[in-house]
Amino acid sequence: MATDNMTTFALDETVDFVIVGSGSAGGILAKELSTAGFSVVVLEQGPFRQASDFSHDEFAVLLQGELNGGPPEVDKQTFRDDESKVAEVPQGGGAPGDYVQGVGGTSVHFSANFWRLREIDFRERSALGQISGTNFADWPISYEELEPYYTRVDWEIGVSGAPGPFDSPRSKPFPVPPMPIKSSGALLEKGAKAIGLHPQPAPVAILSQPHNGRAACIHCGYCMGFGCEVGAKSSTLVAMIPQALASGNCEIRAECAVYNLKLGTEGRVDEVEYIDPEGNQRGQKARAVIVSANGAETSRLLLMSANPQHPNGLANSSGFVGRNLMFNAHALVHGVFEQPLNDWKSIQCTRIVHDHYESDPSRGFYGGGGYDARPFLAATPIMYGLMHNPTGQRWGAEYKDRLAHDFNRRMTIACNATSLPLDRNNVTLDPTHKDKWGRPSLRFTYRDHDDDMANALFMQKYAEQMMDAAGALQRWSNPVHAQNGSAHLLGTCRMGDDPSSSVVDRYHRSHDVANLFICDGSSMVTSGRGQPTMTIMALAFRAAEHIAQAARANRI
Repeated sequence: MATDNMTTFALDETVDFVIVGSGSAGGILAKELSTAGFSVVVLEQGPFRQASDFSHDEFAVLLQGELNGGPPEVDKQTFRDDESKVAEVPQGGGAPGDYVQGVGGTSVHFSANFWRLREIDFRERSALGQISGTNFADWPISYEELEPYYTRVDWEIGVSGAPGPFDSPRSKPFPVPPMPIKSSGALLEKGAKAIGLHPQPAPVAILSQPHNGRAACIHCGYCMGFGCEVGAKSSTLVAMIPQALASGNCEIRAECAVYNLKLGTEGRVDEVEYIDPEGNQRGQKARAVIVSANGAETSRLLLMSANPQHPNGLANSSGFVGRNLMFNAHALVHGVFEQPLNDWKSIQCTRIVHDHYESDPSRGFYGGGGYDARPFLAATPIMYGLMHNPTGQRWGAEYKDRLAHDFNRRMTIACNATSLPLDRNNVTLDPTHKDKWGRPSLRFTYRDHDDDMANALFMQKYAEQMMDAAGALQRWSNPVHAQNGSAHLLGTCRMGDDPSSSVVDRYHRSHDVANLFICDGSSMVTSGRGQPTMTIMALAFRAAEHIAQAARANRI
């Protein structure tokens, strides 16, 4: 991807749009607006990596956070499970917010499960009623409104798959067929059918065949947590950013950390202030600003941008900036089989089960989700050793023999579930810790709702049945417990028609600041079923269309 001839804009040149963040939403918005003829500057706090920069070094990538900006002690994100406690930097584990710092954002290292939301997701509050103590709400848009943009994700980003028995209607078929089934997929299919469930091919944002000038998957096995060295994984880095640059209207400024959105005399954002790679404070003039920094970073920036007109944070008259953080609940079941599975090869997931997708009041709690089968992180040797069966002693010859025997015979069924929006789950500014740029660190406060835990346990019991029915010789389950971090950072600047209970309108325009737009995981009103990225991308295509129309009509 050549950047030597990239268009550049002067700092005092007022560009049409500054976009903060280049990930699943920001990369799409940059491509859509620049190819529509608007001048665009993208500010990304991480580096601009090329495909050749990605490696299979699991120590550097998974343990040292090479793609995520470094280990947790670098950015000093803090976590607590109750606001009465002092949040602390996690020790010996990952940061609470797990996301890539770099062009393409977390679309670079995702596992690429790509499920659409269903019709019910957008109107669950109306269908199920109020859930006490939560901010459970309907979306201001419907599945039917978003479907054309889901289809654009399929075809322009690149999704492999085939329709399943419970899928919502689609206007076009998948552009390429499903990925070849793996042993874990075949075993999930066997176990699911044995207990009366309905497995289907997993839709994934990884190419099974060449598409849009990009190569197909080479089945290297390094998907989850890693960048793709051949561009088969459909990140915005490879699917959108090259088109944005080719337009001649887009500049990507990498390693530039934004710290303030500055208001002009008319109450609109007219400058985005950031720290450049050399540590200098800079500012880019803009007619409009789009924040797509992810569900944690976006809230942090708005809170940091407080000013006399917006004392509680920019665009925060509702008080909803940072609130309603949703991680998606999860549960895991592991199994060891008699025969080698070779599941360390190829992508994570090739089959899913969606029989329990929708919430069923007869269960006694809110929630639903989907199952998939994968090697999980055990596909890489170090992570396999760290995460293997915890029973028995974890040293000595017997332990080493068990590691060697089980590595090629093990698989995991993952339960991907819902999270309820709660005031107590939020992102705020840490009062004492600062990141490597000197900005207040992200402070996560999170404790799962009881329904989220009950739903995860419900799904885990079915996953155990599927694992047994598939023929596992040994099976164990991780305890379901409250989460202390996630790659899914959703709901913190939700969209809605009511300015008193949302941050942006149905078109992602801030209720408070006319030329400020927010579009990423923070826009989501409910959590979906554990795979939000396709919806984030569809929202970005839709937002770009409406923003461009408003700009042409001089309505920004």
